[in-house]
Amino acid sequence: MIKILSQPAYARVLARSGRLLTALLSLAACVAAWHWATARHVDLGLVSFQHVPTPADVLAAAVALLESPKLGQHLGASVYRVFAGFIGAAVVGIVLGLVTGRSRRLADVLLPPLEVLRPIPAVAWIPLAILMFPSSELSMVFITFIGALFPILLNTVHGVEGVDRRLVASARSLGAKRWRIFAEVILPGAAPGIVTGLAIGMGTAWFCLVTAEMISGQFGIGYYTWASYTIQNYPEIVVGMLFIGAIGMGSSALVKWTGNLFLPWYHLQRKAS
Repeated sequence: MIKILSQPAYARVLARSGRLLTALLSLAACVAAWHWATARHVDLGLVSFQHVPTPADVLAAAVALLESPKLGQHLGASVYRVFAGFIGAAVVGIVLGLVTGRSRRLADVLLPPLEVLRPIPAVAWIPLAILMFPSSELSMVFITFIGALFPILLNTVHGVEGVDRRLVASARSLGAKRWRIFAEVILPGAAPGIVTGLAIGMGTAWFCLVTAEMISGQFGIGYYTWASYTIQNYPEIVVGMLFIGAIGMGSSALVKWTGNLFLPWYHLQRKAS
């Protein structure tokens, strides 16, 4: 039996297909520009492509990595470090964000030191991480934790602060207790901001991965990328970069998709508006 789509459903399918086609064409254009610049050894003075590997060289290196038994070890080590740091950052960031977003006094106490720490890049934490933790594995997890923490924390704080105060006042006037206001007004209102923070935090955790795996280790995509740099194997450097980018993008999309499953009312509201 052939299922006939309604007009709105058909329009949505066309729109999604159009966006997918646009994304694929955009990627193809980037690869084509990369191939042209590297094949012709373009030198613009400020930017030179004379020593940049071609897409064909990178593809060959990627195939070699995919066929290598070490790929699973590299991926397993990196995924563990990123997700361990991310989960810790999610717990700490959401709890601190909810608390500081609701209490001006606690915000005055907690946010100043956190704001001092926030601009410090992940690479600057390496010496301190080595001193603080008994193993290099914990040090690497700490670096990804730091990378994910602040986007989650700040988006949670902004989500709580953005809750309509009239809703809180209405719930209070109807006799709702503090905990019920928090569970049924504050938390749902802040949830979209929390999900956004989680998605950004996952991306920054992968961003910090190379920094984390510079500390030590024998496996990990970041370690693979850095080791390739030390021996000047440029195609493998690009392969490592692309792996980190693709897995990071996929992880962030997965986090956002999972979070959105708990926000059906939010998306209905956005469609209505």
